[in-house]
Amino acid sequence: MNATEARNALYALVKRAEEDGRTTLIYKGQKRQDRVLLAPLDLLPAARKTEVLPSHVLSAAQKDFGDLVTRAAQGQPQVLLRNTTPVAVLLPADAVSATHSSDPATDAAPAGGAVNSPRNPERDSAPRRLATLGDAIGAVLTSGQAAGPLFGLSGLDAATGGLPSGRLTLVAAAPNVGGSLLGLAAARQTALVDGRKVLYAASGPNRADIMRRILAAETGGDYPRLKQGRLTAHEQQVAQQLIQAPLLIDDGSDLTAEAITETAPHVKDLALVVVDRLQAARSARLPLSGERLPDASQVLASLARTLHVPVLAIIDSDDPALLGLLDADVLVTLAPTEDPTKVQVTVAERDFGAIGSAYLQPDLLHARFLDAGAAPVDRAGTEGPARSLGSAVEQELAEAALPYTSGAQQGLPASLTHVLAALRTTLANGDPEALAELEPSLAEAAAAPPHLPDTPEGRRLAAALQAYGTAASAGTTRPPAAAAAAAQPTADSGQVLDDEEDDGDGLVPGDEEDEPEGAVFPALRILKEAVARSKMHPIPVIRSEERDSGPWPLISEDLDGEPRWVHPDVTLTRVPHTKANGKRVRRDQLDVPASFGEGVLCLIDRNGSYPSACSAVPLAPNKLLHTGPLDAFDKTQAGLYLIDIPQWNRTDMPHPLGRLIERPDEQGRVWVTTPHIKLFEKLVREGHLTTAPTIHDSWTGKANESLFKPFYEATRKARTELVQVGGDPYKAYKTRLSIALRLLWPKRAEQRSPFWRPDWRMSMVAEASVRHWSVAFRAVQEGHTLLALRNVDAAVFWTPPGTPPATYRIGTGFGEVKAKFIQPGEIIPEGDD
Repeated sequence: MNATEARNALYALVKRAEEDGRTTLIYKGQKRQDRVLLAPLDLLPAARKTEVLPSHVLSAAQKDFGDLVTRAAQGQPQVLLRNTTPVAVLLPADAVSATHSSDPATDAAPAGGAVNSPRNPERDSAPRRLATLGDAIGAVLTSGQAAGPLFGLSGLDAATGGLPSGRLTLVAAAPNVGGSLLGLAAARQTALVDGRKVLYAASGPNRADIMRRILAAETGGDYPRLKQGRLTAHEQQVAQQLIQAPLLIDDGSDLTAEAITETAPHVKDLALVVVDRLQAARSARLPLSGERLPDASQVLASLARTLHVPVLAIIDSDDPALLGLLDADVLVTLAPTEDPTKVQVTVAERDFGAIGSAYLQPDLLHARFLDAGAAPVDRAGTEGPARSLGSAVEQELAEAALPYTSGAQQGLPASLTHVLAALRTTLANGDPEALAELEPSLAEAAAAPPHLPDTPEGRRLAAALQAYGTAASAGTTRPPAAAAAAAQPTADSGQVLDDEEDDGDGLVPGDEEDEPEGAVFPALRILKEAVARSKMHPIPVIRSEERDSGPWPLISEDLDGEPRWVHPDVTLTRVPHTKANGKRVRRDQLDVPASFGEGVLCLIDRNGSYPSACSAVPLAPNKLLHTGPLDAFDKTQAGLYLIDIPQWNRTDMPHPLGRLIERPDEQGRVWVTTPHIKLFEKLVREGHLTTAPTIHDSWTGKANESLFKPFYEATRKARTELVQVGGDPYKAYKTRLSIALRLLWPKRAEQRSPFWRPDWRMSMVAEASVRHWSVAFRAVQEGHTLLALRNVDAAVFWTPPGTPPATYRIGTGFGEVKAKFIQPGEIIPEGDD
């Protein structure tokens, strides 16, 4: 066959070499001086490693085929790839004893021990290709762990290990659960993130529906609004950027499995086929429906095997009887849970049953799922209770290692992967003896951890190894019963790590009593007097019988809007640290990239953030009334507001809502207090936001910004005097100040207090967060580089030595800051370090 003919038939020739082990003689030139063989990989095993020989994907090889023939004839083998997988090789014909593929009389055995089955003389077909076990082992060992396309959801990707090539994966979910969104997630990850080609066969949704869903998922825009054709400027910009994405959509009428099979081979470098969707109920309009589904499933499975690509099909049913008829290689089932914010996904293989499980968080307003963690699967393949074996440190290490031990992620040494996989198996089996045997190997791995990829999975595993190493050196990797007993703090044990969250309020019986006469600072008495002095006749305590209804169940600690943010180019690590008193804690360490230039870490610590906020925090002194949706914010009112999360495109500053954006409801909305509403109004006036967020619901009352002002003035005056004195008097001042403000919302029912106004407490904390964010934003606008914004009083900037941002006032008074400079790599001290 001459080179021109071979170029035109290249895909068919490669397929014959790959599946049937047949070689093809190809020549070039008038005298046929360039002679090569297009051969199976068995003739040159080294060709399975793409880094060893020149390699070309089939589309590029077809374009430059003449040059490749010349190079191969000159003694330089050329490897042919389907995507990234070697499938055939061009070899010099004179150097290899092989047989022309079109010669029907030859049955030579290719190298490596593989044989061709005897030809049936009554059939006009090629003999079937047989491979020895050695061939299969060699292919696995030399081809590496090439993960298939992913969903872009780490928990699900860990459970599936990626979508397997050559196999049909079926996503099964009842209507309205969101099965189609998993197909869309895989298509987005493969085409938009990995840049690989996807064929999206749409039987049900049309191309406009798919475009809007992708745009909603990528931008966080509301899908219902996008369906109305109303796009923001940012969404239009993203849509323009997606024009060149390698995502091909077939939403033609009469879409059948056979039509998909005819189209797919013509898509060069195809990485994934998505079929959205198979409809359980029969529809005359949709061929992929009803009783035709079993046959369609078989056609799609054959397509996957023929093209050696993953085929992902969605079906709008979780009926076991129907799913059994479809007989998919891998079954991914979505099921609602009692928690409406979670959907459980179970992954099963046809031959093994359930192999993994994960939880996803539906974000249907934005046409996507979000990660919600892994779900345990017992040895029978069903969800079960968490195993009791293993400490919290060991359990976290096993969970953090799952993306690597499952094969979804690469980058670990084989020895460490083996140890971590053994840990997970041991914990799942509840085998304490095996766990004890693993401890030396785990301790050794934690003491000298490998360099891990700078990804969320890599950083989580690094932190888990570090925590295990710390626990091992302290001798605290013990069974949970002993660990639980040791973890019970005594009144003076001081064993609670001070970087752990405390769900309580830090109050104890007696804190509600007024300070005695002569106290250094009678904070509670001053706060009570400030409230009682108001002419608005405030209601300091909401009656117990009213607390389970109205606005009160809507209020949580999340309303503080604390940023807890680190610049996306900066890496934060929690490292062990021993304080002067011998207490073991963990502290932050920031790794700043070289692209930031020369500088040091400038640590900013705001003085008295909470009492400073009391100077002018907008509160509703009386009851909150249900005022419903609002056309605009009314400055005369204060309270709680349900809003959409505004789009924030800056990467050099956290979102103005801080951690609130991580906790939206099913429609992507959050409850906020008045300080954040006022911040958004200001950002709109200054041109940083296009529009103020829509207020979908509200509970408000007449506003007052001076309710706590007398308290603020007294605390500021006392601080000015006591900060100079220091010692016990200043400590007593800070303690009583903190207790007074915490008593605004005591968390425990048995804790007595002269107050119960969670809206006052959270508005005050939100006001502190807003002020903290606003000053940092002014510094960034003036050209300073913000590395981290932490809680309501700490910020970290990258500055020249000794040069804090000018937007901050250095001093000891309220609203002023302390500045400290540390070198890169040093820990960030906290409190009394």
